[in-house]
Amino acid sequence: MTEFDTGLPSVRQVQKYIKEQQKIVIQLTTQETITGQVLWQDPQCICVSDQSEQSLLIWRQALIYN
Repeated sequence: MTEFDTGLPSVRQVQKYIKEQQKIVIQLTTQETITGQVLWQDPQCICVSDQSEQSLLIWRQALIYN
């Protein structure tokens, strides 16, 4: 299991999005775009609440950008 390194800039940036309840846009490898608020993150996934307030579990390997 991969250790969750909270010292990495990318992890800190996502934590900032969570703390500030900032809306983000994520594009997936499937070319789907998701807009929403990040609820939490772990080493493998992030959870995003989309515009319809549905929680979506997204594997990090499926992300192109956020």
